[in-house]
Amino acid sequence: MAQITASMVAELRSKTGAGMMDCKKALNETGGDLEAAIDYLRKKGLSAAAKKSGRAAAEGAIVAAGAGSAGVIVEVNAETDFVAKNDAFCAFAKGVAEIILQHRPQDVAALLELPFPGSDRNVGEEQVHQIATIGENINIRRFASRAVAAGRVESYIHGAGKIGVLVELQTEAADNAAVQNVARQLAMHVAAANPQYLCREQVPADVVEREKDIMRTKAIESGKPANIVDKIIEGQVNKFFGEVCLLEQAFVMDPDTRVSALLANLAKEVGSAVSLTGYDRYQLGEGLERRDDDFAAEVAALTQQK
Repeated sequence: MAQITASMVAELRSKTGAGMMDCKKALNETGGDLEAAIDYLRKKGLSAAAKKSGRAAAEGAIVAAGAGSAGVIVEVNAETDFVAKNDAFCAFAKGVAEIILQHRPQDVAALLELPFPGSDRNVGEEQVHQIATIGENINIRRFASRAVAAGRVESYIHGAGKIGVLVELQTEAADNAAVQNVARQLAMHVAAANPQYLCREQVPADVVEREKDIMRTKAIESGKPANIVDKIIEGQVNKFFGEVCLLEQAFVMDPDTRVSALLANLAKEVGSAVSLTGYDRYQLGEGLERRDDDFAAEVAALTQQK
């Protein structure tokens, strides 16, 4: 029997899209005959993954893993919402999240090379295996990972995986129940309010100038006196920051309180400084298709129920 080499496995994989271990097994079973190995994989339904991997995948789910000092969210896409509820798909997505939490890969490419627990495949090979098994294209699109030495990372998944959020608080009072509660509420707030920036200092200058130009044009065209246009713009810019900057947004669970004030009040309550130092928000399929659901109303309703 011909010796099975890495190049033979790679060639078979490129022709079929099947997993590395599946290709190696097929070559062993067929004595190294490439064409016979292709037929073997086709009979097993594994080569179909190559065609399926080219199809659009904009459904799926965002899942989370971890809490406390570290947490992750990951978006795993499928072709249909039906498959996104499949037990095998859910187990795969959750497994990927746990792998990210444990190994902290730099990007998706590095993630795909990590071993997938409970199998002799890596994550990329397991993904191909799931494509062949489930019958739809599956794609690990992106992930976010956060960890703190002193503080709390909180995750929140909304709408059965439609939105995923990570929030990072820096504080020496991370174990305080009030801190944990506010961290959870802030994650829900981010899901609902969809801030674009953490604070006004992060808003690019060209974005601010563009808004000012639009505001100035509107003010002049509405007949406002030239000597008050700048004051009008100043007020409108502050309003703009209040809409797009997390720390300046009105807290969705108490609209009379800004997020920055919420944190200041929390710091007084726990007797330790509390800083919101970062967040991540993923919406399923954003950039792939448009979604216009009003998640703010859903989150507010969910909060009232609690």
